[in-house]
Amino acid sequence: MPITTVAIVGRPNVGKSSLLNRLARRRVSIVDPTPGVTRDRVSVMLELDPPTESPREAEPRLVELTDTGGYGVYTADGTIDDAGEDLSRLTEDIEDQIAIAIEQSSVIMMVCDAQSGPLPLDQAVADILRTRGQADRVLLVANKTDGDTWEAHAMELAGLGLGQPLCCSATSGYGMRDLEEAIWERSEFEDIDAPDESEMRLAIVGRRNVGKSTLINALAGEERVIVSEIAGTTRDAVDVEFNMEGHAFTAIDTAGLRRKKSFADDIEFYAYRRMLTSIRRSDVVLFLIDATQKISHVDQKLGQELQRQFKPVVLVVNKWDLAEGAASPEDFLSYLTQELRGLDYAPIVLISAQEGEGLKDMISMAFNLNAQASHRESTAQVNEVVKGILAKRGPSSRLGSQAKLYYASQVDVRPPTLALVVNKPDLFEGRYERYLMNRLREQLPFSEVPIRLLFSRKHRKTIESMKQTGRAAARAKREAEGVEGIEQDIWNEGDLPDGPVESD
Repeated sequence: MPITTVAIVGRPNVGKSSLLNRLARRRVSIVDPTPGVTRDRVSVMLELDPPTESPREAEPRLVELTDTGGYGVYTADGTIDDAGEDLSRLTEDIEDQIAIAIEQSSVIMMVCDAQSGPLPLDQAVADILRTRGQADRVLLVANKTDGDTWEAHAMELAGLGLGQPLCCSATSGYGMRDLEEAIWERSEFEDIDAPDESEMRLAIVGRRNVGKSTLINALAGEERVIVSEIAGTTRDAVDVEFNMEGHAFTAIDTAGLRRKKSFADDIEFYAYRRMLTSIRRSDVVLFLIDATQKISHVDQKLGQELQRQFKPVVLVVNKWDLAEGAASPEDFLSYLTQELRGLDYAPIVLISAQEGEGLKDMISMAFNLNAQASHRESTAQVNEVVKGILAKRGPSSRLGSQAKLYYASQVDVRPPTLALVVNKPDLFEGRYERYLMNRLREQLPFSEVPIRLLFSRKHRKTIESMKQTGRAAARAKREAEGVEGIEQDIWNEGDLPDGPVESD
């Protein structure tokens, strides 16, 4: 199926991200009235149906929509963030991203505000497109045309010299089908195969300034995500498709974490929530650690969240080239194991994103973890292993009750979930459950991924009902804890240390 690339450009606050979300029928970009919310290029793949009047043989077309930051987002006077950084320094980076998106796109969708009419910044964007010789590829869109009464006002945008605007509204949905058809009609059939289906979704997480965006750019071989010394440059969770040595995967760059009480605004909080969602929808998590910094309380809390979600984790120690003289690899790995308790099973990879060192080993390890988490062991083997562990060392008896295992089976994957039908589930709780889990990792092909154990009495539940209960319990736990639970428990302000804000 052919692919058309469409770049969405325009000045700040004309509704570019809202249009992307409306076309994608889901929230892809963060939307907020504050200028500069979108900084990186955020892309999504859509399939658009042909216009209703098209011949029967007309086919749907794949379209890659790319949302970009607002042109001229920060004024010449600058905008100072909560950390005292002058955000006007980001303007050039954002506009470089816009230029790259334009160069790589078949169609340029310039979005304007129908209600405010053409402004000087709109004219500046139009002039740039003409100067670059790309006016013929521009689809002028008058967003915020909330009904017929605004169409006459929207026609003033024709004065930009880019043709008659297409009127629509991302908020109300007015004219959105016309926009979809216009994109379909402007798309060109290019001799490009559809992208390979992603084999794995990688979430890249970590505290601020550990090098997440630098890592994405190193993998992509281009400036795909803005990299800046200004803390908190990434706001959206940016999906980037890769193909490395014949394997297709999606990497999700997320906003860096810091203390919750240090959130500067609603946008940063939304980005934080988006990061949690990205973890949930990932197959494997790359947890970036800065080799030049001590493990922080935020690192530890993030590690706890990954354990709660039963996510396979690669501990990626970045900037190792800057810390090699400070400690031996063995000493540093021992330090990590001590500071990030509960993740001792997670493999550790030393890299330098800046120099491109260790990246293949990191991706290879991620695929290995994905395979472990997706593996399904035979019931006979699970029973044999569990019975052998209990025979060697069973749970302590309570009030004369001896633990008995009737049946064990793997009932789910991602994470590997084992259901054990026993006489008294409470005998297996606590220390013995941890002991059992460690022995299972040693004897089953799940040595480096989290395992979920479900215990049930023989007469109460069948294996099939336990499988359903396990999934329902996981969903209920996520819903019950959710963002609010995480804020109250993991990110409780009282738990977090005083001192300077950690920055990305």
